[in-house]
Amino acid sequence: MFPGAEEYGVELTVDERAVDRLLAATPADVDPAPALTFSRNVFLPLTTACRYTCTYCTYYDVPGQASLMSPEEVEEMLRMGADAGCTEALFTFGDKPDARYEAIHDQLAEWGHDSIVDYLYEMCELALDVGLLPHSNPGDLVESEFARLREVNASMGVMLETTADVAAHSGGRKKTPGQRLNTIRAAGETGVPFTTGLLVGIGETWRDRAESLLAIRGLHERYGHVQEVIVQNVVPNERSSFERPSVETMRRVVAMARVALPEEVSVQVPPNLSPTSSLLDCGVDDLGGVSPVTDDYINPDYAWPALRELEDLASEAGVPLHERLPVYERYLGEEWVSDRVRAAIAADTDAGARYRACLSDASVTRA
Repeated sequence: MFPGAEEYGVELTVDERAVDRLLAATPADVDPAPALTFSRNVFLPLTTACRYTCTYCTYYDVPGQASLMSPEEVEEMLRMGADAGCTEALFTFGDKPDARYEAIHDQLAEWGHDSIVDYLYEMCELALDVGLLPHSNPGDLVESEFARLREVNASMGVMLETTADVAAHSGGRKKTPGQRLNTIRAAGETGVPFTTGLLVGIGETWRDRAESLLAIRGLHERYGHVQEVIVQNVVPNERSSFERPSVETMRRVVAMARVALPEEVSVQVPPNLSPTSSLLDCGVDDLGGVSPVTDDYINPDYAWPALRELEDLASEAGVPLHERLPVYERYLGEEWVSDRVRAAIAADTDAGARYRACLSDASVTRA
């Protein structure tokens, strides 16, 4: 049982033979993907408040300094993204920020919202109206919150990071594997197309990495909702003393992910953080969301690559590059995506045409 899992009633067991197989996996055991995909997004850091204080994170601000985007700021950024041809509105914020930050809670109340989740719902509605498909990363949620937010989100996500109890998550407001696993489980229970992943280099062992991948696989086998798994290396920053993992380490972890996961689940690396060109032969088939108009607010020292750079990566690997939506095509049935989101994709509008062009492009990759 993983740390904290029992508290949340998440039942997952580790198959020792499967762990051994993953620990023995190398890049030689996988084939390069036949194509690469990416999503064109606009990044909206709804608030920089977070109840956690992870030692590697530069995203959160302390109480009294945390920002909260106003509806006017959100709309301006959304329209900028739509004008730039984006299809995805990536909403992100720290975990349960209004539970710890009194000023954030009070501002939300002044705007007529009971919680940050309530505010996120309204901003996702705005994104759909502007012509963007919301993909939200709002930290740990329970089933009732997922059930509500799925109505206005094409997909959602949260990083598992690791199933290990690492010092990087220590402190009075400790992030536990049980909480993260419960969130991934809750997304599956409510039928939300989901993104999760590993954060490599925060004190976990090789066995921890194998077990984390097997935990993700186990939840996907149960619910079928994991559309992609990110393998992300930690990067040096002003708060972090962790060293960037070596290229050899990342190659091996990416290969382990490809061996561990079902074929339909994409293996993604972030091209602004990873030694991407050295990983493409290890089973990577997706480059994640890349923004032509906004920064990576979680990793502000690491700029997004331009589309031309992505094209160059794919060209050097000898594979085509295709743009996709934040929700993968196999999840567009009513059991996964709300009527409202499917109607936006089918609409006779410029945004609808843009969405369908991405579906047509990415379907070539998955064929």
